[in-house]
Amino acid sequence: MLKFNELKTGDYVFADNDGDKKRGEVINVNADEKQVCIDTGAQSFWYEMNQVSPVPINDNELTNLKFHKHTNEDGTIKYSKGAFRILISKDSDFSRMEIWYRDETRHIVTSLDLHQLQNHYHEMTKVHLNDASFD
Repeated sequence: MLKFNELKTGDYVFADNDGDKKRGEVINVNADEKQVCIDTGAQSFWYEMNQVSPVPINDNELTNLKFHKHTNEDGTIKYSKGAFRILISKDSDFSRMEIWYRDETRHIVTSLDLHQLQNHYHEMTKVHLNDASFD
């Protein structure tokens, strides 16, 4: 289950409405009720935290966010979006990664979910990581 304090406006998550699980974007948070408003494309609705689950990071998600993929000579894989970079091992394991933006580097040694990567991206670039972010 997600931690409420990890969710920020703009984060992508799965919203479960009576078994109908859809990917959506957090558009508002209510700290008093510990609820998040998620836009799934069809509608915006307030969800309890037990109805929200993380989106795992994978190649498809990064491609949808307009990251450019490059395989290095040593087999490692680099994803780039503007000056922001993600480096993963050659076996495409997203559980360990190095991320950097300009002169700031972070070594991630546990699996991140997409909303957590979005939060790192925002902290480092001051721009939200979503479909409309700069390339």
